[in-house]
Amino acid sequence: MPVDYLKRILTSRVYDVARESELEVAPGLSARTGCTVLLKREDNQPVFSFKLRGAYNKMATLSRAELKRGVIAASAGNHAQGVALAAARLDCRAVIVMPVTTPQVKIDAVHAIGGERIEIVLRGESYSDAKAHADALGERRRLVFVHPFDDPDVIAGQGTIGMEILRQHPDPLEAIFVAIGGGGLISGIAAYVKAIRPEIRIVGVQALDSDAMARSIEAGRRVRLKDVGLFCDGTAVKQVGKETFRICRELVDEIVRVDADAVCAAIKDVFQDTRSILEPAGALAVAGMKAWTSQHAVRGRTVVAVACG
Repeated sequence: MPVDYLKRILTSRVYDVARESELEVAPGLSARTGCTVLLKREDNQPVFSFKLRGAYNKMATLSRAELKRGVIAASAGNHAQGVALAAARLDCRAVIVMPVTTPQVKIDAVHAIGGERIEIVLRGESYSDAKAHADALGERRRLVFVHPFDDPDVIAGQGTIGMEILRQHPDPLEAIFVAIGGGGLISGIAAYVKAIRPEIRIVGVQALDSDAMARSIEAGRRVRLKDVGLFCDGTAVKQVGKETFRICRELVDEIVRVDADAVCAAIKDVFQDTRSILEPAGALAVAGMKAWTSQHAVRGRTVVAVACG
C-alpha cells in the first residue's frame, strides 16, 4: 500500500522537540542573484540541524517494549544528535555507529545530549560503512534501527519543513533548493510541496564527489559509489535508499552538482547575511541555488534554500 505522506506529515510528532524554524530573507544573496532568496534556518534547531525531526518522529512511534530494548543508528553526525535527543526525551538507550571520519565536535555533542543513554561506536570511512556495522550489531542485540533517511516516519518528520515553508510563504515561489545525501530531507519536502503546490520546483543539490542520487536517477536504478568525498561529510552517502530513490525519481525536478569551492563561497555568503556559519553540507542548498539561478538566468523570482545544518 502506498504511503500517505501528507497524512503522516500533518500528524507528525516533531514539535515535541523541534521548533518552527525561521524563513528569512538573505539580503546579500538576494542582491547578488537578482532573486528574493529566503533561507530556511534549520541550523537554528536545538541540535543545529533538521535531523531531530525525522529521528524523533520515528522513535515516537515505537512501542514501550521496543524503547526498553533500545535503538541503534548509523550517522555522520547530525542524525546521531537527533537520535540522542529523542533517546533523552523518550528515556531509552541508543547505540550510535559513526564513521571514523566524524568530527570530534559532533561526537562530543552526541554524548552531551544523550549522556549515559548513548553508546558510540566508530566504524568505517562513510555512512554506508557505519550502517553495515549497525545492521549486524542491531540484529545481535535486537535493537530497533532508526534509519537516517530511508524510513517513511523519518521522511515524514523531515517533510514538516515543507509544510512550514508553504505556511510561512503562501505567495508565489519559484523553487526550493535542498541538499541531498541519502535523500530523506528532499523526499519529505517534495512529498508535501508537490501535493499542495505542484508548480514549485524542487531542486536537489549534491557535492560533485558525493552524487549517488543524481547518478541513480540518471541510471534509472540505485547505484553504489565506490568512494565519496568527505568535505560535505553530512551528505557522504555511497548509496541512497529504496524509498527515497522512488520519491526523488518521481517528484524532484532536477539535481544540481557543486564543487567544494562553491560550497565554501556559500558558507561565506550566509555568514555575511546572518553572522552564522553553516557546515559544508548545510550550505549545499545555497551553493546550488546560486549555480541554478545563474545558469538559468532567473531574475526577479523568489527561491528558498534550506540551510539544513
